[in-house]
Amino acid sequence: MGLHPLEFSECYLDSPAFRDKIKAHEAELDKTSRFIKELYKDGKNLINATKQLSLAQKKFAQCLGEFKFEYIGDAKTDDEKCIDESLQEFSSFLRNLEDQRDLMMRNITETLMKPLDKFRKDHLGSAKAERKKYEKETEKYYSSLEKLLNMSAKKKEPQLQEADVSVEAMRQHFQETSLEYVCKLQEIQERKKFECVEPMLAFFQTVFTFYHQGYELAKDFDHYKKALQINIQNTRSRFEGTRSEVNELMKKIKESPQDYRQTSAISSEGYIYVQEKRPPPFGSSWVKRYCTFVKEQKILHMKTFDQRSGGKLGEMESVTLKSCVRKTTDMLDRRFCLDIEITDRPGMVMTVQALSEDDQKFWMHAMGGKEPMQYLNRTHSRERGIDAQLDDVGISFVKNSIKAIEARGINDQGLYRVVGVSSKVQKLLCLMIDEKSSDLDLAATEDWDVKTITSALKLYLRSLPEPLMTYELYKEFIVPAKIGSPESRVQAIHGLVHKLPESNRLVLSLVTKHLANVAANSKQNLMTVANLGVVFGPTLMRPQEETVAAIMDLKFQNIVVEILIEQNEKIFGDAPSSTPCFATTPLSAPTRQSKRMSRQSRPLAVYNPQVLDIQPVSPCSESASLFNDETSVGSNESVSSQSSNASGSPPEKSKNHHSTFSTSLPETMGFQSETQTSIILFISQLATCAVFSLAYEHTLISLLACGLKRRRISTATVSWMNSPSVTPQKLGAVGTEKSKPEESVTQMKAKAVFPCEAEHDSELSFQVGAIFHDVTLSREPGWLEGVLEGKRGLIPENYVEIL
Repeated sequence: MGLHPLEFSECYLDSPAFRDKIKAHEAELDKTSRFIKELYKDGKNLINATKQLSLAQKKFAQCLGEFKFEYIGDAKTDDEKCIDESLQEFSSFLRNLEDQRDLMMRNITETLMKPLDKFRKDHLGSAKAERKKYEKETEKYYSSLEKLLNMSAKKKEPQLQEADVSVEAMRQHFQETSLEYVCKLQEIQERKKFECVEPMLAFFQTVFTFYHQGYELAKDFDHYKKALQINIQNTRSRFEGTRSEVNELMKKIKESPQDYRQTSAISSEGYIYVQEKRPPPFGSSWVKRYCTFVKEQKILHMKTFDQRSGGKLGEMESVTLKSCVRKTTDMLDRRFCLDIEITDRPGMVMTVQALSEDDQKFWMHAMGGKEPMQYLNRTHSRERGIDAQLDDVGISFVKNSIKAIEARGINDQGLYRVVGVSSKVQKLLCLMIDEKSSDLDLAATEDWDVKTITSALKLYLRSLPEPLMTYELYKEFIVPAKIGSPESRVQAIHGLVHKLPESNRLVLSLVTKHLANVAANSKQNLMTVANLGVVFGPTLMRPQEETVAAIMDLKFQNIVVEILIEQNEKIFGDAPSSTPCFATTPLSAPTRQSKRMSRQSRPLAVYNPQVLDIQPVSPCSESASLFNDETSVGSNESVSSQSSNASGSPPEKSKNHHSTFSTSLPETMGFQSETQTSIILFISQLATCAVFSLAYEHTLISLLACGLKRRRISTATVSWMNSPSVTPQKLGAVGTEKSKPEESVTQMKAKAVFPCEAEHDSELSFQVGAIFHDVTLSREPGWLEGVLEGKRGLIPENYVEIL
């Protein structure tokens, strides 16, 4: 078990168990501090070593750039000009590469070293200071308490009262210090989870970005390399012809040497966006214009210009400025806006938008702008003042809101994360609930924007007297999220949902089905299931008592809501069965070990042409192959190659990689000049390193994605191979069917014993009990091929049983 939560109520009791909990938290923070110190030291060494490498390569590049070839004669051919410039190009390539490395080092310092050191000094250091303060107050309080208790009862009453008041003040101060220290400890314990890991994530992103930049430079260099190879080849050919002529002349000279003896008034200018209002059906639009403001005359010249349209210049429009006021986001849902009052058109206010906050300040300073007057009295929404009930009116409001959101804003970015204006949200909810205006169709009116409707829906759910998932079932919902397999979690939550009151279950079904639709459009609205779980976890379920331990369960609330969204059709579609769904099959539930075997035996995206046929195997050999796969988890070899190797020895994959990169250079390199060839080979090897690094990046990402994807696997493989209905002859018949499709063979059928969701287009998705036809062994080890509902694809063999 992890660290125990420190309850604030224990600060007043100050028991030995409470002190032990504090010591455990302090020990964990000390361990974290030592870890960050060591990591910071190693990071400094890494940065210094990389800087030394960068300096060496820069010096090498400088040497290349400073050297120039001297040619005989007063003119050079185009090929010779290219060769003359080649060393500068090589030097530029290396300098660009090292500039990217320097940028990587600066980013590592900013994104890894400084955040880690800042966290250690600011937070862990402050925790140590709070610890000393807490120990000092402890000593001070208990010492004064002992003095009070040892005071003679015969002393005068005023003295005793004064001592009591003094100790009572010390006790209150000690307890306040204890509360602050406990809060600080738990805050840092939670903060370190992201303060330590987030810089590491940024570090790897920086490293992979550098490798990707190297890969891009290598691609750019490849075109120049090929052109330079042609220049070198032409120059060499000319050299060979020239050399033969020179030798011939030299021969003639040797034979008869005697025959061969001879500013302005413009204040500011730049781009701003101008709001152009149109007739009601069309609303308004924002047009980018290049503006020139003459300060003395207060004239603003505007030209419409958009680089994306080919640089077409529009007509100039000039207006005389009267005043300029910054526009707040409460009045307009756009940032960096200004309201400009125009003298030429009395009463007209033109709204413009700057490109950034600094740009907004620049224009305000140039135009003599002012801050807006704060005349609106903002009222805070009080959720308790809303009479939200789970009745017909409330359910009607939920349906009305969901209909409007899905019709008007299902693809809005940050749906349910972007909140509406508090006063508008309060007004809408009061209109729909308190005044019971159920006849208002939110989908048909534009009076209420989408973010106001989403915020009102969340406010209604939070304002219910009891959350949808009830206080009574709260702990029962939390338990499955903490323990058990994914299947058992779904099964447990399925049963608990059907224990809810009818109205609660109805509204919960409406909301989660709607959230599933929102998550289905996450590519547009950026609201994934995980994001929706964070938003609606505390909204749909919450504990009746607010304690530190309950706050720690927030992440489990999110998990429960995620399951409700992902498994919406199953949970709300059918009533839960009285017996577990896997009780009808003799196969055991998948274990952690078998899941790892499934991920290891998963076919990779690399086709192995050596796997041409599948030989019949015995049950013993199948079991042995499973064991070999389990023991080869850390191997660098292809999984497909491992499974297809009958002898169990690892295939020689590395040679293929070397041959691939060694053949990437054209054969014309064989007859280039020695100096030029050596430099090009060196640069090519740098490019190859970049390609290897990028390949490593994609491989790592693929492995992470494969490792994070949860798949089921059980001992069904061995039981299927040991089944008396599966014989080597039957497997041989399957192999024959693969090699001779034109011959008529008996079709095999299989039945799904576990549900599966396809991860690639070549795989099939299915539920328990699905029947597959025309089942054959696949070329990919551990997979079958079959037909389901007219579609043929791959089936994991350990998910089915042969009929």
